[in-house]
Amino acid sequence: MFATKEESGYIPVAEGITRKTLVHGRNTLMTEFVLKKDAVLPAHWHPQEQTGYLVSGHMFLTIGGDVYEVRAGDSWTIPGNVEHHATIITDSIAVEVFSPVREDYLPG
Repeated sequence: MFATKEESGYIPVAEGITRKTLVHGRNTLMTEFVLKKDAVLPAHWHPQEQTGYLVSGHMFLTIGGDVYEVRAGDSWTIPGNVEHHATIITDSIAVEVFSPVREDYLPG
């Protein structure tokens, strides 16, 4: 699968947070998250492992009981079924890969 940059296709996740599935294959799915200053990603968990990279911005990411200050260029992995949440400090963009594929994130 190949995709070109497109401004459309973003889906609201929470107030101030949108996501867009960029590409997916049999085993992985890559998503871009646009996170606005002061937004909060509520605590949640899912069976997929999640690996992320902060393209721009600044946030605090809590994985299990550990809190990380995340700045542009930082990356993380969240094991499946581990609770996590984030507080966004400045407008941010994150790219995350899920494995196995999150069926609920498939386009269409």
